[in-house]
Amino acid sequence: MGFSAHSENSPRRELTRRLRLQVLTDRGWARGRDMALLASAALEGGTTAIQLRDKVASTRVLIEEGQRLRVLTCQHGALLIVNDRLDIALAVEADGLHVGQEDMPISLARRLLGPAYLLGVSVATLAEAEQAISEGADYLSVSPVFSTQSKVDAGEGVGLPVLGEIARQSPLPVIAIGGIGEENIASIIRAGACGVAVISAVMGAEDVTTAARRLHMAIEAAF
Repeated sequence: MGFSAHSENSPRRELTRRLRLQVLTDRGWARGRDMALLASAALEGGTTAIQLRDKVASTRVLIEEGQRLRVLTCQHGALLIVNDRLDIALAVEADGLHVGQEDMPISLARRLLGPAYLLGVSVATLAEAEQAISEGADYLSVSPVFSTQSKVDAGEGVGLPVLGEIARQSPLPVIAIGGIGEENIASIIRAGACGVAVISAVMGAEDVTTAARRLHMAIEAAF
């Protein structure tokens, strides 16, 4: 339970390494396949963090899925992050919570989580990044970098220049999400991101392990 960058036992260097490849769960892209099995396959391929993201499932279903994911991520030495639902993050003893600009206020999430949990925040501008940093975020997710069909509410991509500006100004690890595949990972890392978060590139693949492995190799090659 807990993996905060604010903890003396969890240096930011280790957090940065474990944010290299974050895979978000998604029922639509899963196409009826078992979520835990998909997550297990992604972890086998080198995924370093799983984010439980589900806007429609019941609380009970989210807890059950979260508990299964917690076991898997512990077995693989990976992070488990819960999107939006602080109650689920605490209930399944995840490593942290991820919030967007329309979710729980950052300062409130930080206060309720305490220092032992990670707090990731989605940002699209330098101003949003500065606010997230000041209110207690542990890492930033620039979203979306490129236009994407994986999240219907994501909006237009902010582009590599914005990602680079945020990464240069941020003392925290910065990852990128939105429209990411093997073909643009090198440019994302060059812009300053320490890793990427993906949905369809892994969850939508027929061979999830191979898809995750190819992305992980592309990330490692870019450093």
